[in-house]
Amino acid sequence: MILAKFCLLLLLAVAPGPPGVVIDHQSATTRQYIGSPSIAILPNGDYVASHDLFGPGSSEKVSSITRVFRSTNRGQTWQRTAELHDQSWSNLFVHRGALYILGTSFEYGRIVLRRSTDSGRTWQGPFFLSEGTGFHTSAVPIIEVKGRLWRAFEFHPTGPWGSFEAFLLSVPSGADLTDPKNWTMTERLAFPASATDPHTWLEGNAVLTPDGQIVDILRVHNTENVATLRLKDGALHFDGTLAAFPGGAKKFVIRFDPKTKRYWTLSNPAPAGVKDPASIRNTLALLSSKDLREWKLERVVLQHPDSAKHAFQYPDWQFDGKDMVAAVRTAADDEDGGAPRGHDANFLTFHRILNFRKP
Repeated sequence: MILAKFCLLLLLAVAPGPPGVVIDHQSATTRQYIGSPSIAILPNGDYVASHDLFGPGSSEKVSSITRVFRSTNRGQTWQRTAELHDQSWSNLFVHRGALYILGTSFEYGRIVLRRSTDSGRTWQGPFFLSEGTGFHTSAVPIIEVKGRLWRAFEFHPTGPWGSFEAFLLSVPSGADLTDPKNWTMTERLAFPASATDPHTWLEGNAVLTPDGQIVDILRVHNTENVATLRLKDGALHFDGTLAAFPGGAKKFVIRFDPKTKRYWTLSNPAPAGVKDPASIRNTLALLSSKDLREWKLERVVLQHPDSAKHAFQYPDWQFDGKDMVAAVRTAADDEDGGAPRGHDANFLTFHRILNFRKP
């Protein structure tokens, strides 16, 4: 009997966990799941990461909760520094020495911003950048172009999921970011009503093209493609063309690397021919492109043979010298039975992709 108990304890102690470094764990027994991972690098080299909580056990529909973490040893260990209420679907970013977090107040809530001047321990705000509700986003990039910061958002009209209307939010880079009067929204653009398939777009990336245009590149639901909306005369325009993109049915982050003069991303490519590519998230791959039209699969970063209850999804990442560092919403095994499905992640994990520019 004693030996049996010892063996059980030993099995529990070595129970398989997720790859990478665990930043946070949320047991699925709480009916709360980890979403919206984000990561930023502070001026002193420390890392800051965040995630929100969603699911039937959470408060996402009234006042979302986002947790913030910091690592002072390049991601080897992490400490929680803050828990923010009225903060969801958010990205961390550093601007002029201060740390910011930008998202919505709850599921389809108001646009909300906070600022920290002590590396994420305490936060000023919330500062609401919209009066009304109905806004949607994720941890997506912010770019600075010709004296303005640009970020993609969506608006979701009342009704069933879908019908997202894309727009860009911007502010003069030298302005007070906490003053809502300084922010401007473009007009909103819905997926074409004439489309033959019931697609929608969401979770867009503000990107500067090689020819100097600002575009919004969006995930297209349940097809491995992306839509590119071009900013012209203060409004977004879509030519009706979808471009092939491995993992385009799921959220991704695109950033430009001046060293290689290529665009890079982490995505979840699905096998060809699957009926529901948006749900296939068990492979995390590194992709690059020189023109935002053709994408090359550079390497597979993470993979699990099971796609039903395992996933490495919604990766946010940053360049860090020769490496790339990422925060990932991970569904994996734990002592409580693991994740109920790949979508409902139970871990936030940190990953370092060494020498990512090398083949």
